[in-house]
Amino acid sequence: MDKDIIPIIMAGGSGSRLWPLSRTHFPKQFLPLAGSSSLLQDTIARCDGLNCADPIVISNEKHRFIIAEQFRQHSTNHQGIILEPEGRNTAPAIALAAIHAMRNGEDPLLLVLAADHVIQHSACFQDAVRRAISSAAEGMLVTFGIVPDRAETGYGYIRCGQLTNEQSSAFHVEAFVEKPNQIVAQEYVNAGYLWNSGMFLFRASSFLSELDKYHPAILATCQLAYDGKHSDLDFIRIDNEAFLSSPSESIDYAVMEKTDRAAVVAMDAGWSDVGSWDSLWEVTEKDHNSNAIRGDVMTEGSHHCYVYSQNRLVTTVGIENLIVIETKDAVLVAHKDSVQDIKKVVSRLELDGRQEHLQHREVFRPWGSHDAITEGDRYHVKKVKVKPGEKTAVQVHYNRAEHWIVVVGTARVRNGDKTYLVSENESTYIPIGAEHSFENPGKSMLELIEVRTGRYLGEDDIVRIDSQGEGYE
Repeated sequence: MDKDIIPIIMAGGSGSRLWPLSRTHFPKQFLPLAGSSSLLQDTIARCDGLNCADPIVISNEKHRFIIAEQFRQHSTNHQGIILEPEGRNTAPAIALAAIHAMRNGEDPLLLVLAADHVIQHSACFQDAVRRAISSAAEGMLVTFGIVPDRAETGYGYIRCGQLTNEQSSAFHVEAFVEKPNQIVAQEYVNAGYLWNSGMFLFRASSFLSELDKYHPAILATCQLAYDGKHSDLDFIRIDNEAFLSSPSESIDYAVMEKTDRAAVVAMDAGWSDVGSWDSLWEVTEKDHNSNAIRGDVMTEGSHHCYVYSQNRLVTTVGIENLIVIETKDAVLVAHKDSVQDIKKVVSRLELDGRQEHLQHREVFRPWGSHDAITEGDRYHVKKVKVKPGEKTAVQVHYNRAEHWIVVVGTARVRNGDKTYLVSENESTYIPIGAEHSFENPGKSMLELIEVRTGRYLGEDDIVRIDSQGEGYE
């Protein structure tokens, strides 16, 4: 029965409240926040235990290569990465996935999951999914309600009705209720309400039928968008114009709050949507002073803190209830009671035209990565890594020259009409206007230092000559 289930992994979103780790171009779902794997990879692994079919992923253009690489690292296949030109909330995204899942005339169960959730007890998650299968197979739209362990004001709640039948673990949904204040939240917990997790299990046809009944414009535009699709490597590019005409609506508002087929199965699996630093502190292992520590951290007389070091030693002395996050280009210090205001800092960075909210200093590409080391008015220095067998696009710059110094491995360099090898401790010079590229012909990582010099060093000074590889600007 499990093979009839296709996970639908929604991997969009920016996660601005987890800045400075989460950035627009590398948001929280791709970060190892709860262990050594990313949240996306943890989501994939969670499904492995259910023996499901290969997942379908919904994402966007700028994250496509990150997703493909993280699937490759996890040695997991997928049935396609559907690229949205712009987010239209969860109802259109799930509609695209459901249409894709039925492309061969099949009608599988869809297990809809967010890529950025933490679930500490995978076995309990899998048990809840199995308990929902019979109701979903009979046409119910099953959501998973989290058994609350506190009166939380940051989540919506679900009021349960009667069991759908005597043999079922699913209850009819009496109501979805909005995020409450603290007093009402406690009343909800006392009354047995569940948190609304945003995870679902239903037949593809059941969801599309209810969507057609309650919000037909979404289904119509998504069908047009899917009909106009074309494939590009691992990616499914839908018709942008058609999709952008779709209303933007969540699955809750579009379907779940209107349908008479909504059911809920309780799940007690250590779930969190890790929407803020304090919620991540809640689900992270702590020391004897209730500090959650990641990286090279030393604490003295500090309590109830979350301290993360990415690049260097971070020490704390005599602090309480603080969030301290160090990255290569930014440091955050915040009180746990004020973490919801971090998004205001992100907005200010955007208004000021800064880059720290967009991407990390180290930027990942399909072929490797580049990391900014230092810069001045007329020079930039980067460390570049190229994976075995990979190459960059052939390109030209008209305002800068480049010096490449190989420090690990051997590079095959194209420089104008010449192609040659550059080995460790050797360098080469790329003059202004020369067509150039580099690739790694070896079996281990190539590392080189790139020094850009010139009157203009902006990332838009680039003309790609071919489409093979990917430039790193």
